[in-house]
Amino acid sequence: MKRDDAPAVAEIYNEGIRGRGATFRRDEVDASFVASWVDQADRYPVLVALRTGRVLGWARASAYSDFDGYAGIGELAIYVTASARRRGVARELVEGLAEACRERGYWKLIAKVFPSNEGSIELLHRCGYRDVGLHLRHGRHEDGWRDVLLLEKSL
Repeated sequence: MKRDDAPAVAEIYNEGIRGRGATFRRDEVDASFVASWVDQADRYPVLVALRTGRVLGWARASAYSDFDGYAGIGELAIYVTASARRRGVARELVEGLAEACRERGYWKLIAKVFPSNEGSIELLHRCGYRDVGLHLRHGRHEDGWRDVLLLEKSL
């Protein structure tokens, strides 16, 4: 990701926030929030998928925990604009992020997904992630408590 991609990445993220099917986040983000990820990309990679110069999606690894013993574990976030879903963009991002994390010394990626987000779960399974547990009533959502499926991939 380049700093110039931040407005498009923020809009894709906001599309996901507004859709309420992939995140507990309620407040939309702006380009400056997303641009700050570029400054951390040497440690927490962030990728964009471009087609004909247009950003169609993004994937990012963030810290799983601030505990030193977990320094090699990252948490995956991925968002693809609705018009580009089911076209291979997400798989390219998930696989690219795994490689970028591997190059930085990560040994595992985790993902947290609402159980109702069947498309994301299917994608992650195809990319080698396995289910490891279900966090019951993990967070509050507009419609009440939501469970979160935990998945992992060893790198």
